[in-house]
Amino acid sequence: MSPEPRLEPWQRTAAGAGLLAEDGTIAQTIFAEMSALALRTGAINLGQGFPDEDGPAEVLAEAQRAIAEGVNQYPPGIGYPILREAIAAHQERWYGIRLDPGREVLVTAGATEALAAALLALVDTGDEVVTFEPWYDAYAALVARAGGIHRTVPLRFPDWRPDPDELRRAVTDRTKIILLNAPHNPTGAVFDRATLELVVELAERHDAIIVTDEVYEHLVFDGPHTPLASLPGAFERTLTISSGGKTFNTTGWKIGWITGPAPLITAVLAVKQYLTFVNGAPFQPAIAVGLGLGDEVFAAMRDRMRGKRETLVAGLRAAGFDVARADAGYFAVADAAPLGGHDAVAFCRTLPERAGVVGVPVTAFVHPERRSEVGSLVRFAFCKRDEVLAEAASRLAGLG
Repeated sequence: MSPEPRLEPWQRTAAGAGLLAEDGTIAQTIFAEMSALALRTGAINLGQGFPDEDGPAEVLAEAQRAIAEGVNQYPPGIGYPILREAIAAHQERWYGIRLDPGREVLVTAGATEALAAALLALVDTGDEVVTFEPWYDAYAALVARAGGIHRTVPLRFPDWRPDPDELRRAVTDRTKIILLNAPHNPTGAVFDRATLELVVELAERHDAIIVTDEVYEHLVFDGPHTPLASLPGAFERTLTISSGGKTFNTTGWKIGWITGPAPLITAVLAVKQYLTFVNGAPFQPAIAVGLGLGDEVFAAMRDRMRGKRETLVAGLRAAGFDVARADAGYFAVADAAPLGGHDAVAFCRTLPERAGVVGVPVTAFVHPERRSEVGSLVRFAFCKRDEVLAEAASRLAGLG
């Protein structure tokens, strides 16, 4: 028997994301396919997670001021001091985590670059990276590109709570990184303290590094967000990633950051400086302004998003979907099986014509062998204007 052909690095990346066809070509992502469907049919696009309204006026005004005053050239490689200091102040203000802004804070081109730089810096060929499944779609591709092996722990509809024994079995001495998306995309789950403590315990036992993706930290709808790095014994082995995009409705600015102990930040910087080098000069001081806004502004943004969730979830349930509770973030996951949608991919491809709404099948966020477990689930984004969500709910009602 002839050996399997060796994949090129770009093919390995596509294979990790589940996009490599048998003939070696790359299939388009489901997001691209669904967005094209939305354009062709005029459907409301609830497939991709970007807001359709602007964030705080103070943040936008600061970006305009910075552009007008010439903040348009390369910023320092680790980010402008004003933003690094604002990030450090934010972590202490909200979570009691004290950081040295000169050594323990790194500004990145969004959270995704922070993830890429961390994985490329720390994962070697054959190292294992553990995530929950479903996962944010970039994780599998980045692990594959770094040469790592992706191990997963399933989250199951509708409560999305991990089984502690499955988590214990997944983390071994071969685990280099435990990559935790908390709050979680695509499920909207918020993990309880016991789960976070178990992650820390397992990382200590197996000498693993923890990388946390916390971009929805200010969109937790009931109760405060708990960063894993704030737990006892966690900080020295934890890299925490976040960004301004989701909090301040500025996803196109791509201003993210990664924080943690100086030796780990130095390792990430060694890779990051050869990716984008720097980015977003006038947007960095603007996000710094946003991070310094009053508690009432953050509360209002959270409450508005909670209301949007309620509008969409009510519409989905009225249409006949079973809907999981979304405790945070931008998305609600609904089961289309009660409507005959046992194949969510096929269901999503016909939904724009049937109801004028676009969603994304959750199969896009799992390995092929687990697709049957989520085969009828669809993710819908509720980070849209109230009138858009109301119209989407009205259109979906016609399915029932």
